[in-house]
Amino acid sequence: MSRVAKKPIALPKGVELNIQADSVAVKGPKGTLTIAKPAGVEIKIEDGQAVLSAADPARIAITGTIRAIVANMVKGVSEGFERKLELVGVGYRASMQGKDLNLSLGYSHPIVFPAPEGITIATPSQTEVVVQGADKQRVGEVAAKIRGFRPPEPYKGKGVKYSDETIIRKEAKKA
Repeated sequence: MSRVAKKPIALPKGVELNIQADSVAVKGPKGTLTIAKPAGVEIKIEDGQAVLSAADPARIAITGTIRAIVANMVKGVSEGFERKLELVGVGYRASMQGKDLNLSLGYSHPIVFPAPEGITIATPSQTEVVVQGADKQRVGEVAAKIRGFRPPEPYKGKGVKYSDETIIRKEAKKA
């Protein structure tokens, strides 16, 4: 069996794991997340931990994947996920207008990005954007969309980058 699937998932206080025949729901202080449960994967709750097993030997690989997804759901509804972005460039700035993110990224027009349902966007400073939420996949997707408005370029490093991202610089053209 998969090494990942063998590890049990610890359920912190205040987190409920609800297992139906075709879906798995995790409820906690930061919200509720649901996924479809594939056939051939069994989930049981033992001693405050969720244990996954493959009912069918051909479903071992998907069991590890489902275990990782459920573990991320448990972490998301208890602690949440966040992704930090930095704006690098002269005149590049971000601000919040209600639930909309207003970005000035050197274009002739400002970019207005509405925050999706279940995602919180904050701007601690004019050059920082923090995306938070319970669903790891959606937090990463929203951060990638914001980064996609002006990805960092390799010559000066200008653009929207993740805070932990390093931009590999290219040397300028020689005359």
